[in-house]
Amino acid sequence: MKILVTGGCGFIGANLVRHLLEHTPHEVLNLDALTYAACPASLADLAAHPRYRFSRTDVCDAAALARHFADFAPDTVLHLAAESHVDRSIDGPAAFLQTNVVGTFTLLQAARAHFERLAGAARERFRFVHVSTDEVFGSLAPDARPFDETTPYSPHSPYSASKAASDHFARAWADTYGLPVLVTNCSNNYGPYQYPEKLIPVVILKALRGDPIPVYGRGENIRDWLYVGDHVEALLAVAERGRPGETYAIGGENERRNLDLVRLLCGLLDELRPRADGRPYAEQITFVADRPGHDLRYAINPEKIRRELGWRPRQDPVSGFRHTVAWYLGNEAWWRPLLATPDGGLARRGRGSEGAKA
Repeated sequence: MKILVTGGCGFIGANLVRHLLEHTPHEVLNLDALTYAACPASLADLAAHPRYRFSRTDVCDAAALARHFADFAPDTVLHLAAESHVDRSIDGPAAFLQTNVVGTFTLLQAARAHFERLAGAARERFRFVHVSTDEVFGSLAPDARPFDETTPYSPHSPYSASKAASDHFARAWADTYGLPVLVTNCSNNYGPYQYPEKLIPVVILKALRGDPIPVYGRGENIRDWLYVGDHVEALLAVAERGRPGETYAIGGENERRNLDLVRLLCGLLDELRPRADGRPYAEQITFVADRPGHDLRYAINPEKIRRELGWRPRQDPVSGFRHTVAWYLGNEAWWRPLLATPDGGLARRGRGSEGAKA
């Protein structure tokens, strides 16, 4: 297939592009505006790959999108481009409205125009996969059933509200114009190439620097953690075998309190890179003021994608975290330059958000 990926230099997008080029025969066109969280270095070793093209393109640029659809003629669109950091959405919501809502609308219009030009097998083959987040569902009580595809929307932050709006636009283009849209809602992602402002890299890199490791409130918030490689495989399953018009909830079935996760990461660092003084990294944990509108718990029931598409996570509850810690320990050349930028994750308030969703 010819696959158009938006946001392919971001965390999930880069892992998706790498998987497509290394494990499938598909051609890839990566469109990314290269905002602060994009990292071209994540794909630098693949830049000359014969099945890969890159264009610095904003999804809000209708004329550029029209050219790319005409020139590349994709069979599938995997739409991951998004602003996704909750703290930043609180400080500056306008960028989230522009990218997540206006950008999705503009991309849907370009995809619709392309789809209407198709005929026969090409028309039957075309898919538009819109990648979203479990945060659109709001907060779960500790004893509540996990989110699934029927959970009502109840977003609580500018980020989640913008993603909820984009989900509704995607489904409306399916219902109104017949565009073969599929929507995915995933739980918190983690793994290689994650921008340093997110919780897991913040913990790892602050621990290594000997800095206080920040935990919001008392660390009681619960998240369902999904290894990015497992998420990428789920997205391809949806693109290849999912039913147009359907939604698929993708979760790692790995719920942890934030404090327990931070302690696990510290324990893995104790094992893989012990402190010079021999003391545990957990001594660096520091509790900081909670952020506004901090949802208590997210969790996803992935029964539908497991039943219909045969997907399930490959990583067990610990193996993905071990691999992630080892990756950051072995790839300082990737993350060190990011910390030196004005938007470097560790320099920004000394805080960390949670895992990326798109």
